[in-house]
Amino acid sequence: MKLYYVTLNTTEEASKISKALLEQKLAVCTNWFPITCAYSWEGKIVEEPETVLIIKTQSGYREEIEQVIAKYITYTNLIAELSPESVNSGFMEWLNKEVPLKG
Repeated sequence: MKLYYVTLNTTEEASKISKALLEQKLAVCTNWFPITCAYSWEGKIVEEPETVLIIKTQSGYREEIEQVIAKYITYTNLIAELSPESVNSGFMEWLNKEVPLKG
């Protein structure tokens, strides 16, 4: 299993990306929530709202997921792949049923 932590500008982007991933069987579930982001840009500290999208999927789908995200945004964002050490069996059964394993 893989989790993707994705930063976006709006909840609308997260919703559209999530629906596309679910329709294409590239994810079993997604979550998104608003956060505040602070970062250094061109010598200044900037603080602004941001949306985090978490994508729950099988291993091996990074390229396809990045292609879907690129259809909805044009700016540079973070797409971080995380590998959980353990996941409850009920969730894994659901994931395995909904998103095919890549060979």
